[in-house]
Amino acid sequence: MIKIRLLKPAMMIFFIIFIVTCACYQCWAEEKKLTDCRYLISYRIKTGDTLSGIAGDFNVSLADLIKINKLHGTLIKPGEIVIIPGRKNSFSPAFLSRGSIFREDVMLLAKAIYSEARGESFTGQVAVGAVILNRVDNPAFPKSIKDVIMQSNDYVYQFTPVANGSINLTPDETAVNAAIQAVMGEDPTGGALFFYNPEIASDQWIRNLPVIGCIGNHVFATKA
Repeated sequence: MIKIRLLKPAMMIFFIIFIVTCACYQCWAEEKKLTDCRYLISYRIKTGDTLSGIAGDFNVSLADLIKINKLHGTLIKPGEIVIIPGRKNSFSPAFLSRGSIFREDVMLLAKAIYSEARGESFTGQVAVGAVILNRVDNPAFPKSIKDVIMQSNDYVYQFTPVANGSINLTPDETAVNAAIQAVMGEDPTGGALFFYNPEIASDQWIRNLPVIGCIGNHVFATKA
């Protein structure tokens, strides 16, 4: 009986260590899946560029270039941003090594982008990320990425994916890189604080805001 009583606490400690180790490994593996080898080379479209020409310059498939950038064809415009499939930067962005909290914010931003705009072009996805970051910098909104994304007024969330749970979807490579580009300062919207799809938006208030421009299916606006 003495041996059994001594063994049980030891087994319990071993079991706890095993569970914690597995949980930590799972978290590390999930983060690694989203961040490892995901920071791709980006290219800003210039006047005279063609998508086929860019594919040739970087020696990548035109079909893959269209696919990863969520384009619907070969039409591109100066100022748009594309990422190059399979072409990683030789370094990791500094913010990805500045502590787990900030990495978690970047991943949350990627989730928000994916849930809000996974059908949009890469430029359109960067634009959605830029709106969230513009809010962080604006005194009228919360001061962190997480608080902006999770903000609610009278139990009404600012972002629909938070309300319906799609914020928990795993972002793809395009959304992760869109988040990285937004954090690094890219803003195709020119300072927008709001975005909406005019085909489905039911809030009349947001339709009356000053419009900055349109990217894909989204209208980008600022404060009245």
